[in-house]
Amino acid sequence: MEPGDSVILTHLRRGALEHVILAMLDGEALYGLDIARRLGADDVLLSGEGTLYPLLARLRKQGLVETTWAESTTGPPRRYYSLTDDGRTALAAFRRTWTTFRDAVDAALEGGYP
Repeated sequence: MEPGDSVILTHLRRGALEHVILAMLDGEALYGLDIARRLGADDVLLSGEGTLYPLLARLRKQGLVETTWAESTTGPPRRYYSLTDDGRTALAAFRRTWTTFRDAVDAALEGGYP
């Protein structure tokens, strides 16, 4: 990455990360550390776990995800996050909006007009 890229990534993450998490939970429940590992795999979507857990708590408070506890064979019980019906609705709206937004940004970056 170039100097200044981290500031751009921070702004992009702020608007998209919660929907990326909803997409990850579409079809399977995941526990927090697994979500963190997947998001942090390339250091683009998540730069540290410090922002993840407050975000998961907000998603839960908004009713977009729900949690359950499950025993683990390798340690303490794990909190699993899964998508609610409201979460699916929010994800569907984001998917519709994202495509239009992404296409407009791509067109502008390629020198065209959105």
